[in-house]
Amino acid sequence: MIDLVKNLATVNRRTKASVIRELLKLTNKPEIISFAGGLPSPQTFPSEALAEMAARIIRTNSKTALQYGPTEGLPELKAQIIKLLREEEGINASPDNILVTTASQQALDIVGRTFIDPSDPILVELPSYIGGLQVFNSYGAKIMGIKADDHGMLIDDLEAKLAKLRQEEEHYKFVYIVPDFQNPSGVTMTQERRLELIKLSERYNILLIEDSPYREVRFEGKSPDMLYKLDTTHNVISLFTFSKTLAPGLRLGYILADERIIQKMGILKQSLDLCTSSLNQLLATEFLKSGVAREHIAGVKKLYRARKDAMLQALERYMPEGVTWTNPEGGLFLLVRLPENMNADELFSEAIKENVAYVIGSAFHCDGSGQNTMRLNFSYPTPEQIDEGIKRLAKVVKADLRLRHKARASKTAA
Repeated sequence: MIDLVKNLATVNRRTKASVIRELLKLTNKPEIISFAGGLPSPQTFPSEALAEMAARIIRTNSKTALQYGPTEGLPELKAQIIKLLREEEGINASPDNILVTTASQQALDIVGRTFIDPSDPILVELPSYIGGLQVFNSYGAKIMGIKADDHGMLIDDLEAKLAKLRQEEEHYKFVYIVPDFQNPSGVTMTQERRLELIKLSERYNILLIEDSPYREVRFEGKSPDMLYKLDTTHNVISLFTFSKTLAPGLRLGYILADERIIQKMGILKQSLDLCTSSLNQLLATEFLKSGVAREHIAGVKKLYRARKDAMLQALERYMPEGVTWTNPEGGLFLLVRLPENMNADELFSEAIKENVAYVIGSAFHCDGSGQNTMRLNFSYPTPEQIDEGIKRLAKVVKADLRLRHKARASKTAA
């Protein structure tokens, strides 16, 4: 019998299963309250509006909707994206700056294909989005973690590592960052640090990959400028998705970058899928043109803010002293930090016994650290589920703390 595994390509052997996807298999029981997935609430899907639009598009424009389209994306959608960027971000873009993708996960894969050779150093936040880490690992990148706090990546630590790499003549490629409502921490990088990061990218001639899936889902505070807007040297590549503001099932996103980079990426995309669904692109186009989008996103933000507040209140109510958490101004997640001597990886099985689930924080740390952290999603569960789920999770944490206290007491007595 042929050894199929032996014949796998290197990129396939390097690609590991997503920890989140594997953990989600354990949370399918209806009695489990899951904070594990990064799922938007189905309540936010504009089903009726999309159904009417789809029917109208297929009746009146089937020649485009049901046909192959240009690899770079339909001109109609690009026009709406350009309008959106100008009105919401103060960014002036042209069609040549935009590549429509099959959601932002494909955009990440295109970034990996475009820039990474095996053993190339790239720099990411500690913690960082696991989907990005998975892609970059598959292309053989040497991933280096940069420390972060509740205001984003620590620029001093980034500069120290870049200086060391340059001294060693390492061929570093890019810094990957989620500056708004970061996944998994929920924190937002300050304007001051963004400006410092731009200066650093120029000084060290290094690309910045700005992953921006949650930026539109801000429900309090003021948005700092996008890195792309602050950049003057074409060093920033920004990734966007419609998954969090429209519907993830449409699998729509786009890349914003210098036209020379977009041209190279477009050629790579040809080999991946020829083009993104024309029907779905036309749906997004009509959605943006209709005027429904602004009202819809306002509703999304209102719902998620209420659920975030419910989670913060429950954490305050049930969690023991010594447990802390982030307080995001938008997005879908927050990060819980247990005392340093506790291990959220080990607690996961106990949480499942109590019918509550989360994602282990260590999965988001490229260096294996963060074992005392857990990511919680607040967009999908209802406020009632959030309260009950945090109560169950706190029960698990308190039980572990008691065991550790007893163990220390026994050791002292001995």
